[in-house]
Amino acid sequence: MNVGWQPQPSDYQRVFSEQNSWQSSGAVPEALAPSTERSLASVLWQRLIRNDPRRHQVILGPRRVGKTTVLYQTVQHLIENSIDPKRIWWLRMDHPLLIEVSLGDLVRSMLNGSDADDDNPLFVMLDEVVYARDWDLWLKTFYDENWPVRIAATSSATAGLRKQRRESGVGRWEEHQLMPCQLDEFLNLLGLAEEPEAFGTLAERLGAPGFELPMDPVTGLRTALLLVGGFPELLLKPFDPDKLELHVLESQRVLRSDAVERAVYKDIPQTSGVDNPLMLERLLYALAGQVTGILSPTGIGKDLGIAQPTFDRYLSYLEQAYLIFPLTNYSGSEQNVQRRGRKLYFVDSAVRNAALHRGLAPLSDPVEQGLLLENLVASAVNTLAAHAGVRLHHWRDGNREVDLIYDDPRQPLAFEIASSPSHGRSGLAALIERQPHFRGHSYLIAPQAGVIHPDEEASGIGTLPVDTFLLAVGAQSHQAMLNRLGVTA
Repeated sequence: MNVGWQPQPSDYQRVFSEQNSWQSSGAVPEALAPSTERSLASVLWQRLIRNDPRRHQVILGPRRVGKTTVLYQTVQHLIENSIDPKRIWWLRMDHPLLIEVSLGDLVRSMLNGSDADDDNPLFVMLDEVVYARDWDLWLKTFYDENWPVRIAATSSATAGLRKQRRESGVGRWEEHQLMPCQLDEFLNLLGLAEEPEAFGTLAERLGAPGFELPMDPVTGLRTALLLVGGFPELLLKPFDPDKLELHVLESQRVLRSDAVERAVYKDIPQTSGVDNPLMLERLLYALAGQVTGILSPTGIGKDLGIAQPTFDRYLSYLEQAYLIFPLTNYSGSEQNVQRRGRKLYFVDSAVRNAALHRGLAPLSDPVEQGLLLENLVASAVNTLAAHAGVRLHHWRDGNREVDLIYDDPRQPLAFEIASSPSHGRSGLAALIERQPHFRGHSYLIAPQAGVIHPDEEASGIGTLPVDTFLLAVGAQSHQAMLNRLGVTA
């Protein structure tokens, strides 16, 4: 009877050696840990070394944003800061040889061959951790039983972090969202950014005397973010403005395959048990056609032939896979936040274009460019909200609406995104009439707009150029990330 091939100890040893080459060479290969870094990579190592409070570190985000690269760069920083390379281990948990092995057994085998203790722990990097069986229970065990290990992990699908798994994580691990690059981080990757002044809140930054950030080099880069997307590997390819069409088409091909299809057909089914990924893809396609608009669950459900509970469940899976994010209607009180009238955005405009197979159409359609601009701004503010722990909403009352409500309890802000500074302000005015605390803290964001503080206008509504606003939001997001990690730049 042929029982098939069975892995031997030597097979596992080979995988360990391949995945941990720095233990013999003393350095991470540059192809895995390039010198150009995202902001998280430059500081995560500090949190692992300090480990106060004691926590595992989990990096979440969509595919292709650089989570694995951040982890490799963290390994390199640890080595450069005197951590013995033999105390640093890497496990790619979706590897076919490791996926069926107990995470506890894997980590125990590393500890058995070491003299690790609390003062000299092992640093264990778990790439795509949710592919490991009972991963949450093992992270809980490592923590509760004080195993001498410090864990940094990644995941592309938070469906694997649903309620019961979050309960395992309370007080045991910290989650850090790594989202597509925004304008400030794009500049930083290109070596064009300067260290911004720190402010406690976004309201303080926007209201600072003489507030304005330089914009000269960024308008063309904003176009690249809109159409190519905020994914480092795509953004950092040699960019020729005269060949924008080729860049856009290549980006859509890559994102269609990696960001959309892998999430829909691999990540979500693996972590949520969805048995009809084709319906997920059809729903994503329908949502892409409604970007920046108000969701119509009844209409979409009727078109797709799915009931409301299925629509809501599938929508949550797409959100947890970092493809889309809906915003609830702001009411001013948590008890009255409305679930109906949700507004839809994509985590990255280029992912939306890839889902729709838009090709070059956005290049010649001013209306679509306006939708993508609003999505870009909403995505930037959503990233800040995630780092700062602030709720983000929209506001709609009848036919009057405001695109974004940044509900910081210290000072909420309202933003209307437009393609022109002449855009109407009736929605903002209606919001201020209903919610007077937004007077002096409401802005119209548009290209070519001037920097006008709300206090300078009788309406209480200011204006900001979109690039200046994006840089300010990005700088504030960076500061919020540092505060969350408890580290310095």
